[in-house]
Amino acid sequence: MIDIQTLLIYAIPVLFAITVHETAHGWVASLLGDHSARMMGRLTLNPIKHIDLIGTIAVPAFLYFTSGFIFGWAKPVPVNSNALRSPKKDMLWVAIAGPASNLLMAIFWLLILWVSMNSNSVFLGGMAQVGVQINLLLAVLNLLPLPPLDGGRVMSSLLPPKVSYQYDQLEPYGLFILLGLLFLGIFQTVILPIVQLIQHWGYSLIGLT
Repeated sequence: MIDIQTLLIYAIPVLFAITVHETAHGWVASLLGDHSARMMGRLTLNPIKHIDLIGTIAVPAFLYFTSGFIFGWAKPVPVNSNALRSPKKDMLWVAIAGPASNLLMAIFWLLILWVSMNSNSVFLGGMAQVGVQINLLLAVLNLLPLPPLDGGRVMSSLLPPKVSYQYDQLEPYGLFILLGLLFLGIFQTVILPIVQLIQHWGYSLIGLT
């Protein structure tokens, strides 16, 4: 049986990783003219507002108890691209805000890890390591150029309008394509090595490796 301390070590970083990610999308969208997320009360760091019963609770719990690995997602923040001042260009910034926030969160947890090394706090150190890993994982995974991931929206913003429209037609199949790529080993061969490389570099900065 999982104990409370272990649950908190994993749950707190995961909840805040996906909460900050979604809030960042809404915050940047609001700056660029779309206030949908603000009007729906989603510009908040309260995790309850962003919880998705499947992606935030069921999937992470299933993965943890079956494989020891935790991954999940939050309820997507609503973005109305037509309300943006320059829809095609601004969607790039709205999309990139999520992964960028996760990279900032990884730096935050890296600093917490450094503090824990000097305070000999096993609990804080364990939580910080999970925080670094989950935020790097979310950042790298979401930058894959596949709709509806953030990287797909970035790619769509960069493509010419006609090509962008055709590219966006992949979105209904994006989840199935992603699952297929994961089944074929993209996690082990692409995502995980990038995450480990950045993590190793970060750990070396604080003298952990």
